Amino acid sequence: MKTDIHPTYYQNATITCACGSVTKVGSTVENIHIEICSNCHPFFTGKQKLIDTARRVDKFEKRMSQKEALSKTRIGRKAKKARLAEKKTAKASSRKSTSEK
Repeated sequence: MKTDIHPTYYQNATITCACGSVTKVGSTVENIHIEICSNCHPFFTGKQKLIDTARRVDKFEKRMSQKEALSKTRIGRKAKKARLAEKKTAKASSRKSTSEK
């Protein structure tokens, strides 16, 4: 390694949070000041609350219920093909019966 090109490494560098928590780590900076740490962050403390400000869940459920209602009234491809086949056979049989008379 070359000499005098690497930063000074501090074995007992301190990280100080705004909540007052102090942690000792190894770093190239001797004192680090942070605003939030794992001791006071809501995600890590379990105090985080998920807030649905735009009512996204309600909107999603509403859309899904509308789609379900539509799907109940609609028929599938197989049923449509079967109905068309029935209509064709009915037309063909009615043509045969009128041509026979």
